[in-house]
Amino acid sequence: MRCREPAACSICSACCARRPPVTATDLAQELGMSVRSIYRDIDTLRALGAPVEGQAGVGYQLGSGFFLPDLTFSADEADALVLGLGWVRQRRDRQLAASSDSALAKIEAARGVSAAVPLAGAPTVAAASASTRVDPPDAGVLRDAVRRQHKVTIRYRDLKEVESERQIWPIAIVYFDDVRLLAAWCEERAAFRHFRIDRLVVTAVLAERYPERRSALVARWRAQDRDWRTLLTKSDTAVRHYAVGTPVAGSLLEER
Repeated sequence: MRCREPAACSICSACCARRPPVTATDLAQELGMSVRSIYRDIDTLRALGAPVEGQAGVGYQLGSGFFLPDLTFSADEADALVLGLGWVRQRRDRQLAASSDSALAKIEAARGVSAAVPLAGAPTVAAASASTRVDPPDAGVLRDAVRRQHKVTIRYRDLKEVESERQIWPIAIVYFDDVRLLAAWCEERAAFRHFRIDRLVVTAVLAERYPERRSALVARWRAQDRDWRTLLTKSDTAVRHYAVGTPVAGSLLEER
């Protein structure tokens, strides 16, 4: 069974991400809801058939089989999951870091206690270059706009401190250790451009969707703009130098 109500899904995720039972008070504080709403949504989940175990004053936890069917991973597959989610957890994006924890908990819960290869025992440890730059809240806003394929207006400040207003169609965010680059179609330039998200402010997410399917735009970006290949092959060292204002010759690491 899968949950379709946003609030109820949030409760399921919070329960699944914690091993011990979690109280309604803790759930309310974490999700920004009232305790009364938590109790009401738990009743709704149970009526829908969700295996929510526990009671008021003791705490709640989610039984097996609600989000994912039983999963079996090979040793290498388990290592890959832990390594990838560990990299995300170390990034300075709090929303993605928290989501990596809940994703790992859901997968582990779906696999059950009898799994031959426990994820917690994986021999791989993510140790990417430490970043002191905290991703701005707009990172989450942009990811959502990409998913929903909505136009966005931004105010952008380039390395020369020149500001401009743009209306763009965001199609992807490229993640380096220390820099995040937004790939988008810029209506003003009528071309694909790349914007560092720490140098932009989202002024509006429009209700209007961009007129072309995102998959088609990404295919055009990959085929027509060879600089995306440079973005994915430039060393993180070069990108970090660029992040503090040293140009990287021959690339469009930043919109121009």
